[in-house]
Amino acid sequence: MRGMETGKTEIRHRVFTEIARLAYEGGDYAEALEELTYKIRPGDPDEAGSYRGSVLHERAVIGERLRLAMGLPMRKMGVHNNIRDGVDASVIAEKYYELPLINVIKFACNKCPDNTVVVTNLCQGCLERPCMSVCPKHAISRVKGQAYIDPSICIRCGKCMEACSFKAITRLERPCKKACGVNAISSDDHGRAEIDYSKCTSCGQCLVNCPFGAISDKSQIFQTIMAIKSGTPVYAILAPAFVGQWGPDAIPEKMHAAFSRLGFADVYEAATGADLCVIEEAADFLEEVPSNHSFMVTSCCPSWSDLVKKMFPEMKGNISVAMTPMVLTARFVKKQHPGCKVVFVGPCDAKKLEASRRTVRSDVDFVLTFEEVLGMFAAKGVDKECIPMEEARPLTQAGADARMFSVSGGVAQAVVNAIKSIDPDREVMVAKATGLDECRKMLLMAKAGKYDGYLLEGMACPGGCVAGAGTLQPVEKSKKEVSGFSARAEYSCAYDTEYKEYLPLIEEKE
Repeated sequence: MRGMETGKTEIRHRVFTEIARLAYEGGDYAEALEELTYKIRPGDPDEAGSYRGSVLHERAVIGERLRLAMGLPMRKMGVHNNIRDGVDASVIAEKYYELPLINVIKFACNKCPDNTVVVTNLCQGCLERPCMSVCPKHAISRVKGQAYIDPSICIRCGKCMEACSFKAITRLERPCKKACGVNAISSDDHGRAEIDYSKCTSCGQCLVNCPFGAISDKSQIFQTIMAIKSGTPVYAILAPAFVGQWGPDAIPEKMHAAFSRLGFADVYEAATGADLCVIEEAADFLEEVPSNHSFMVTSCCPSWSDLVKKMFPEMKGNISVAMTPMVLTARFVKKQHPGCKVVFVGPCDAKKLEASRRTVRSDVDFVLTFEEVLGMFAAKGVDKECIPMEEARPLTQAGADARMFSVSGGVAQAVVNAIKSIDPDREVMVAKATGLDECRKMLLMAKAGKYDGYLLEGMACPGGCVAGAGTLQPVEKSKKEVSGFSARAEYSCAYDTEYKEYLPLIEEKE
């Protein structure tokens, strides 16, 4: 429920805020971490918990969230250990993620029923009883005046659901599993959610859709602030979906001032790198399709490209060789400011793993989501401070096409426009999909030869990056904000960018 402060998001925001405050203020980090569970969830153990029925249970879950927010692994169940274990190893300015990135907090999991057909209290006990008549296995009987389904006999065909005039029969599905487009979530021996990391692409949609807050990701908030405090210049690059994420007052022109209050040296748009990415992808498409490959796959979304590599390894060569906007912008910033640190701020969990790759980690030092940066704003009071317009100044100029990268269809359209600038007569056919399940279906059609000559754009999150796991605003609202900012750009096509002269310099590392 983007844009609404639910119980789950309230806890997440408080955890990120307190970890950021702890990093900024310093002190005995191990001792403070233990105390934070009581600060976030005060009260007597005999009091009823706000969410889980027990204050002690809530504090235990918060403790795991605090550890993950510091980039620490979860504690092992059934073994004596403390929240503070391993904290000293994280009090550094450089720390890469230890897999897994996405974690199930087992004792927070509700053991949700999965693919179970049940009769709700809406059943009217009608005379006709169509549900009993249509059931092919005779799994439905009448108990105390209402329909009852025997789960040991039911084959979950759904015919009873269709037949019920009152819609009193429903199918219960585990929300995290339903949201996973790569079928990476199953149940362990105790009925709790379990992630198959050989399938998982770290899109984070399970995290977003778990209503019990039992799935959480690791963060680099603490390490980012340690880097800022070290005196090394730290620059933030903002993903195109940033517009409007921190509220109506946080307009793009105020980002310099807002991030300066957090300790950053300056801010750049990742759309600058998106312009350069478009130039690379357009050239790649013209060179490779159809002479070497029957179609080309966009490279910007790491979950999408990971899906291709894991489920369709024979298509690995179809992925564009263009570097992502995050990497291109980071290299550009480091060319401008040698010796600096770069933090990518975006909507995406998968970007965290992209940045930890051996070929990328020297370019992008840290990755934070919009939600995590909100915690930094709250810790420094910037979320309540109204930054005056006198401090506003434009961000680094990027093109209209590049600023639309975060919305479904934006990447493909930008590449098409760039190709038309080179070869106006070249027809470029496009197919797009959002959500990994739809992306998988599109690849199956490509495998069957349905998309020969096409440019395939895939985005793991439904609607595009504006629906990423780390976003804060409703998807449709974000689309409008992004579109409005794009319309204010001084140029459209990537070939008009003033930064294109830097592309040869940053394509190869020194």
